[in-house]
Amino acid sequence: MSAAETAPPRTPHSPLVAFGAIMLATLLAALDQTIVATALPKIVSDLNGFEHLSWVVTAYLVSSTVTVPLYGKLSDLYGRRRLFLVAITVFLAGSALCGAAQSMGQLIAFRALQGIGAGGLIPLSQAAIADLFPPRERGRYQGYVSGMWAIAAVAGPLLGGTLSDHASWRWIFYINLPLGLLALVVVMRTMPTQTQIREHKIDYLGAALLSGAITAILLATVWGGTSYPWGSWEVIGTGAAGVGLALAFGLVERHVQEPLLPLELFRNRIVSVSCAAGLVIGALLFAVTIYAPVYMQDVLGSSATNSGALLIPLSAGWVVASIIVGQLIARTGRYRVFPIIGSTLVLFGVVLLTLLDTSSTLATVSAYLVLVGVGMGTMFQVYVIAAQNAVDPSQIGVTTGQINFFRSMGGSFAVAGLGALLTARLGVELVKQLGNAGKRIDPNNVVQSGAGHLPARIADGVNTALSNSLHSVWLVCLPVAALGLVLALMLEERPLRRHVAPSESQERQQRQRQAEPVS
Repeated sequence: MSAAETAPPRTPHSPLVAFGAIMLATLLAALDQTIVATALPKIVSDLNGFEHLSWVVTAYLVSSTVTVPLYGKLSDLYGRRRLFLVAITVFLAGSALCGAAQSMGQLIAFRALQGIGAGGLIPLSQAAIADLFPPRERGRYQGYVSGMWAIAAVAGPLLGGTLSDHASWRWIFYINLPLGLLALVVVMRTMPTQTQIREHKIDYLGAALLSGAITAILLATVWGGTSYPWGSWEVIGTGAAGVGLALAFGLVERHVQEPLLPLELFRNRIVSVSCAAGLVIGALLFAVTIYAPVYMQDVLGSSATNSGALLIPLSAGWVVASIIVGQLIARTGRYRVFPIIGSTLVLFGVVLLTLLDTSSTLATVSAYLVLVGVGMGTMFQVYVIAAQNAVDPSQIGVTTGQINFFRSMGGSFAVAGLGALLTARLGVELVKQLGNAGKRIDPNNVVQSGAGHLPARIADGVNTALSNSLHSVWLVCLPVAALGLVLALMLEERPLRRHVAPSESQERQQRQRQAEPVS
C-alpha cells in the first residue's frame, strides 16, 4: 500500500471487496468508450448534427486524455480514494446531462464533462491494484481488470445497438447511473483514506499547455480533408499551434518542481516502451471497435443490435486470454513473451481485416475479430504490470497515469484521423464507382445510414465505395499493428517483486525513526 494511506478496514476479504470496486469503476469507464459507437447514427439523426458526429466520441476522449496524468499525479499526493470519489461523481453528473441533451452542442459539451470524470477511473483503478497486491500477484488481478475492457468492448456496442433500436439512445447514458452509484458506495466503504499529505505544487501550467496541445492537434486532424482542405490555413495553423504548445509543455516539465509528466521516467526503457505501446493499443482498440460495426451495419446490412452481438467472440477471446495470462504471470513471474504473442495475433487479425469486401460474411468478420480479441487480452495489461514493477512505489500513480494517457491519446487520434480518412476516401470512391451520380451523394449520409435508403440501381456502387473506403482504414492500421510487435520485442524483462515494496519516502522515514534516540 502507498506510503500515505492507512490500512483498509480490517476484514478478512477487504482487499477483494476493494478490488470489486476497482473492477466496477474500470467497467464504467471502458463501457462508455464503446457503448456510443453503434448508437451514433440514431443520435445524429435525432439531434440533426452529422457534421459533428466525430466530436461525440472525440470530446470524451480529449477530456479524459488530458485529465489522466493529473489524476495519476494527484493520487500519489492525496491518495486513491479522494480522487476516485471526485472522478465517479463528475462522471455520473456528465452521464445524466448527456442523457438529457437536446442538441449536438449540448451533447458534445456534456460528453467532455463525462470524460473529465472518466479520465480518473482507469488509472486510479490500476494504481489501486498496485497498492493492494505485489507485482508477482498483480498479473492475476490485472487479468480480471482486462476482462472488464473485453466485456465493455462487446457489451457496449451490443447495449448501444439494442437500446437505440428498441428504446432510446438516451439510455446508453442513463445506464451508467445505478452502476456508478454502486461503485461510489463501495469505494467509500472499502478503499483506504490518506492521513498525511506532503508539501507539493500542482503543475497547472503544464496541464493547460497539454490540454491545448492535444485539442489543437485533434482539431487539425478532424478538420483536415472534411471541413477544410489539408493545405488550408485553418488546418496548418491549428496543427502548428498544437505542436508549439506541445514543445512549450516539454520545456515547462523540465523546470517545474512537480511536473505533470516527469520526463525522467522516460529514461526508464520499460516505462517508455510501455507508454509507446499504450499509444498503439489505444489506436487499434478504437479503430476495431468503432469501424468494424460500421462495416457490418453499412456494408453487410446488419442491424445495430446484431453488429454488437457479432462482437461477442472478440470479448470471449479477450476475457479468456487475459485471465490465463494473468495466472501464468503470477505462477512464473515472466511477462515479456505475452506482449510478443499478443501483438503478433493482433497484427495477423488486422491483415485479415484488410481482406474484407462486399462479398464477405458476418461470420467471417466475427472470426477475424476473435484473433484481435485474444491478442488484446494477451498483452493489454502486461505493460502496466511491467512499468509499475520498474519504478519506485511513490511513482506508481503517475507512471500508471502516463501509460493510460498515451493509450487514450492513441484512441483520440485514431477516432479523429480515421474518421477524416474514411470520409475523404468515401467521397473519392463514390465518384469512382458512380461517376457524376456519386458527386451528388453526401459521404456523411452514407456512413450514417448505409445504402439502404438509396435506389437499388446505385446501392451496389455505394456499398462498394464504402467497403473500399474502410479498406483504406484497415491499411492505415496495418503499420500501427506492426509497430506494436516491434515495441513488444523491445520490452525488457525484470523479475517481478513478490511483495508490495515500500517507497523511497517510506524507507527514509523508517531510517529516521530508527536513528532517533529512545527517550
